[in-house]
Amino acid sequence: MNALQKEPILDALFEEWDVLDEVLSSLSGDAWFTPTALPGWTVHDVTAHLIGTESLLAGISAPHTSIDVRGLAHVRNEIGAFNEEWVEGLRGCSGPEMLERFRAIVARRRSELSEMTDEEFEAETTTPVGPAPYLRFMRIRVFDCWMHELDLRDALALPGNEGGLRAETAFEEIAGAVAFLVGKRGKAPDGSRITLELTGPLARNLHVAVDGRAAVVDELPSEATTTVTLDSRLFTRLAGGRTTAADHRDEIALSGDTGVGKRIVDNLAFTI
Repeated sequence: MNALQKEPILDALFEEWDVLDEVLSSLSGDAWFTPTALPGWTVHDVTAHLIGTESLLAGISAPHTSIDVRGLAHVRNEIGAFNEEWVEGLRGCSGPEMLERFRAIVARRRSELSEMTDEEFEAETTTPVGPAPYLRFMRIRVFDCWMHELDLRDALALPGNEGGLRAETAFEEIAGAVAFLVGKRGKAPDGSRITLELTGPLARNLHVAVDGRAAVVDELPSEATTTVTLDSRLFTRLAGGRTTAADHRDEIALSGDTGVGKRIVDNLAFTI
């Protein structure tokens, strides 16, 4: 493995943990219990989830809970149940205790990752998207942590920079799903030429050509049949299922076949 492939991902992950530390360090009192856009979860719960996932990767078992987390309304699958075990297991921890736990586990994970060999990063492992190299899993961790940073900032009204290394690295996970979102979820018909024109901190054009199946292409072979223009900050939250296009119609511009465009933006929800 080329070290240049590994280093940007680890740099992004370590930077993300540092930024999350800054956000959590700013909290006090009831701010920890501010509701987020995630059903049933507060800032405290999101933090418990972050601690729990890194603990799993460090080989630490989830704490025992006295309730059946699978019976909770917002728990829909086994991954959700695992997440909830940590949320419930850490519910009694104070804000300062949560910050201490977060710092301890990311310090441990940073040390472990820094000592891993290229062969270990290349090795296939179980990930939220199926079997994949461990390094891919770490890019997924950047995505997950970054999305939860946005959850915390949105809940707490703490705006931050949504560009830069960690955002670009995380966005690769969303970009990899665009063809599926446009073709399968958005049902763009055969022959469609779609351009997603993103403005804002992650400005770029994403082109999708549908020829039997949808595929992301560098350039469209002919003029776009549908163009969707929106800020990357909104696109990220739509893709993460944090909001809906119906709540932001005046922030989304559609041209060409607007019926296809509307169907696409109404079906952008993408979560790992």
